[in-house]
Amino acid sequence: MKHWGTPEQLRALLCELVSWKSMTLTEGELSFPVKVYEKMTLVPYFRDNPSHLQLGSADLGRQFLTALYKHEHATKTVVLLSHFDTVNTEEYGELEGLAFDPETLTVELEKYIDELPIEAQNDLRSGQYLWGRGTMDMKAGLANHMAIMEKAADEAWPINIVLLTVPDEEVNSSGMRSAVEALNDMQKEHGLTFSLFLNGEPVFSQNPSDTTYNVYSGSIGKLMPSALIYGKETHVGEPMGGITAPFIASFLTQRMEFNPLFRETDFGETTPLPVTLQQKDLKMEYSVQTPYRASALYNVFVMKQTASDIMDLFEKVALEAATECNRVYQDFCIREKTASVGNLRVLRFSDLLSHATKKFGSEYIESVKNKVAAKDEWDDREKSIRIADTLLLNCQELTPAIVLLFTPPYYPAVNSSEDALVTSCIEKVAKIAHEQFALPVNQVHYFNGLSDLSYVNYQDTSKGWEAFEQNTPVWGTTYTIPFEGMKQLKAPVMNVGPFGKDPHKRTERLHIENAFVITPKLIEEVIKQVPKFQSESNYKQEMKI
Repeated sequence: MKHWGTPEQLRALLCELVSWKSMTLTEGELSFPVKVYEKMTLVPYFRDNPSHLQLGSADLGRQFLTALYKHEHATKTVVLLSHFDTVNTEEYGELEGLAFDPETLTVELEKYIDELPIEAQNDLRSGQYLWGRGTMDMKAGLANHMAIMEKAADEAWPINIVLLTVPDEEVNSSGMRSAVEALNDMQKEHGLTFSLFLNGEPVFSQNPSDTTYNVYSGSIGKLMPSALIYGKETHVGEPMGGITAPFIASFLTQRMEFNPLFRETDFGETTPLPVTLQQKDLKMEYSVQTPYRASALYNVFVMKQTASDIMDLFEKVALEAATECNRVYQDFCIREKTASVGNLRVLRFSDLLSHATKKFGSEYIESVKNKVAAKDEWDDREKSIRIADTLLLNCQELTPAIVLLFTPPYYPAVNSSEDALVTSCIEKVAKIAHEQFALPVNQVHYFNGLSDLSYVNYQDTSKGWEAFEQNTPVWGTTYTIPFEGMKQLKAPVMNVGPFGKDPHKRTERLHIENAFVITPKLIEEVIKQVPKFQSESNYKQEMKI
């Protein structure tokens, strides 16, 4: 007997998964994979093959789960990817207690319908959506994958399937980064050939009114070029005796925000423009000393560009900002007939690190990194800035300065739009969706919501990642990316997931028919296309010969 074989059973499974609260960095995130493990033991195949169900270690006590269905005559393998952490729920207000109870929340929202945006009101009245945190992003994807594993094992599909579900996609993707080694080990231990990495992230609309069903053949990348800005302190009664960090930062931020220099276009799709994710001074308390240290974090999306490319562009923009800042500041000094505190310089974190190492020695550098790493109240972004800040505080001969660095996370872009298997799978999905559901399917070349697909099929041969390693202060202590392991996971990528709306919002909702009827069928067709495609390719090759 199948446990998740009908739309009603699949809906019940999703609601149960959602009820297991698993916000990032909470106790629920720790316990969630254990509960999924127990749930998967309901499938007879995993009761008979318990070693094919494994929990693996990520950071901070968190775990990922792998489940392997292996056919005795198959080597071709599809890897199903999902994440189980969610963002927090404070935006639900007085309904927060129901955020993880989709059935009740969907009914209760009718009492608050006038508070919702018009589009959300219409969707609520339609009865076509299930509401709640994690319904769309992305426990419906996991529920679909669990059901597919049960069906494949029950019907003995002639292919291998790995289910991988991970924590922490919403912050640093530590779960997926940790799972890279486990996937490589699984390949060797079981003699698998990874043929396709198939993610189940939901369809992310291109704009709020977009209801197109998208299938993705890649995932956009993201870098966070950041800056430590260091001026010269003074008393507010003597303002020209120094230069404030906010003054300096304003020149850089104005040039980074919406800068088309960073924009990329590929397959007719264009990356969003850069924006500031955080800007603050590092002064811990109020005083009449001027703020002379600040930090800024900028979001940059990428398609083809590497970390090295982005650092080069960031340096170019920073040098322009510094030149203009110096000019304006010198004009002020002339007007006020005061001496300048010096010209603002621009240097990369790697330059600061080299300077500090020569001055203090490598043991001092390691002690700074370890001391900052031990600050559990700081995340990797804060730790990165604080490492650079500590070094520059002790190398003030370099100031005033803008220190350029990267802060985590880094999502490399990945794309398989020109892969023959992916093209074949998308054609199959479009055909089935049209014939069985009258649903048009649109191919999007880059998933625009970021995904864990970024950590497979890594193909950079130019060593463009080295700029990230060299200029990320927490690299090797609290944050790493297994670039070499990612290269070994050589298989194309796709994303086929359910349609929904408003991820990370109070109005997050999942389209019921799409999630529990249409998407399971499309995922099944993609998986079955993998061995079929190989046979068709061999036949065509033989005909040519």
